[in-house]
Amino acid sequence: MSAASGDLAARVPGARVESAFGQSAAHVPLDSWAAAARHVRDELGCTQFDWLGVEDAGRPGAAGRRHAVLLHALHPGTKDGVLLRTELGPDDALPSVAGLWAGAAWHEREAAEMFGLALDREAAHLLLPDSFSGHPLRKDFVLASRVVRPWPGRLEPGEDGTSAPSRRRTAPPGVPDPSWGPRYEEDTGD
Repeated sequence: MSAASGDLAARVPGARVESAFGQSAAHVPLDSWAAAARHVRDELGCTQFDWLGVEDAGRPGAAGRRHAVLLHALHPGTKDGVLLRTELGPDDALPSVAGLWAGAAWHEREAAEMFGLALDREAAHLLLPDSFSGHPLRKDFVLASRVVRPWPGRLEPGEDGTSAPSRRRTAPPGVPDPSWGPRYEEDTGD
């Protein structure tokens, strides 16, 4: 994001703006999520929806928050964008922004299905069959294929109960073995 993006994020009402790695994010409380999104679209002119994503903290933190939801929208003329961020607890429902940006509906359905987020609207299954139980992108989701049978690749050092293999230095791919090629006698100066 450019400096103008930080200016746009600073103009979101009720937001706390933080910058990291050259990007500014407007942190809004969950109860202000829909109002902040409407302000970004109507007042700041960011009518182009880019993406909506979810971060999973793994378990509720000190403030009881488990997921962070991020939304990025762009101003079509300048391509400057605003990144909105809010946090949800295990019992919170995410207010929908699909009425503002039609493309957000797919992203919200994916978040509900893959992370188990509750939405304030009905969301049908998008990617998984109706018979699937669980939310595969959550950190606490156990991959059944790893439990049922061993992983098909090589074992990591120490996984088979033996000691770790030697950590000798190897040459990068394409570099010939040091024993290859002509040998020159060292001049001892005698």
